[in-house]
Amino acid sequence: MAIVVTFELEGATQDVYDACIDRITGGRGFSAVADLPKEAAGLIAHVSGPVEGGWRVTDVWESAEAFESFAAVLAPIVSDLGFGHVQPQVTPAHNVVIH
Repeated sequence: MAIVVTFELEGATQDVYDACIDRITGGRGFSAVADLPKEAAGLIAHVSGPVEGGWRVTDVWESAEAFESFAAVLAPIVSDLGFGHVQPQVTPAHNVVIH
């Protein structure tokens, strides 16, 4: 079952987000799922942007197991950037439409 994972990073900026992406991709950037490491297999969609007081990241994953595989890569990076206390909100997806 697909899930929606949302991170609210209080105090984060675009620079923090970009640094995280650079570390995940080895500095290659990220404009397609193919740019991500194999641990991100199962990512369906990714959206991020500024919110009042911080940065929000919302992903759609094929399953909780797919997200957990990537979380093992993501957690130490987010912690190193000073946001190790952040817990994602995970909800089941009822419908996923991609254009």
